Amino acid sequence: MSTVAEPLKRRALGKGLESLLPTRRPAEPPQNPILTEAAQTGKPREIPVDSIERNPFQTRTRFDEQLLEELAASIAVTGVVQPILVRPLGNDRYQLIAGERRWLASRKAGKTTIPAMIKAVSDEQAMEMTIVENLQRADLNPMEQARAFERLTREFKMTQEQMAQRTGKNRTSIANFLRLLRLPSDIQGKVEAGELTFGHARALLALEDPESMQKAVQKVSALAMSVRQTETFVHGILHPELKAKSEKVAKPDVLDPNVREAQDQLQRALGMKVRVHDKNGRGQVVIEYARLEDFDALLATILGAKA
Repeated sequence: MSTVAEPLKRRALGKGLESLLPTRRPAEPPQNPILTEAAQTGKPREIPVDSIERNPFQTRTRFDEQLLEELAASIAVTGVVQPILVRPLGNDRYQLIAGERRWLASRKAGKTTIPAMIKAVSDEQAMEMTIVENLQRADLNPMEQARAFERLTREFKMTQEQMAQRTGKNRTSIANFLRLLRLPSDIQGKVEAGELTFGHARALLALEDPESMQKAVQKVSALAMSVRQTETFVHGILHPELKAKSEKVAKPDVLDPNVREAQDQLQRALGMKVRVHDKNGRGQVVIEYARLEDFDALLATILGAKA
């Protein structure tokens, strides 16, 4: 009677980088003396900087050159404090999983080796670890985060709830990031470059039509609108009838030339601000005074005129 092999236990969600999705058994790691010792001791090893290849699963597309230079200067003096994470490729070659900034900065600093933790993982595991590690960082721009979440959905069939557990992000935030991918590509570029914020992008998404978004962005950029102003502007596009009504209410009354002339004469005679509201021969005369003495002078003028 044949026996059924016990299935691999799936590790619980929400364990950070240590929580993987082994949809199939990882490939056997190549026999490497450095790997064997590192696996036994659990300690980082110094490996040549030039033996490390860039991570093909990296979701970050932009690195601040000034910050990279500052990190390189620090590494030149104190070294790399936190080891990078790599996986073995064989023939003394390694591939980055996490720590690309430290690796790039070490090269800039002229370092020949870098401390690294070596972990034998499959392509799928390496991709997930890279994406999750990046999403746990605070310096990803909104579009990089949106593409990272989309990749987790596409490559690993993760639900938004699972992604929230893995990355510590709010589920609603994840949904909002994914919505950014509906923006036209050039607007996505503006968000990625920091010309538009996440708040601007969310406001523009309410327009839904790409052409309307394009036109709105031109005005938002030209007038350097804040997020609140952008929201109001977009609301006016979506509800033109409300916008017209508010503009009509806010529009000042147009005075008849004769009424305006009378208003000006009153202001000159009284030395105070006078507003005349006239509609078909009926209305109000409003006189503003700033001090009690002005009020007394106004009474004296009016009562003197009556006398």
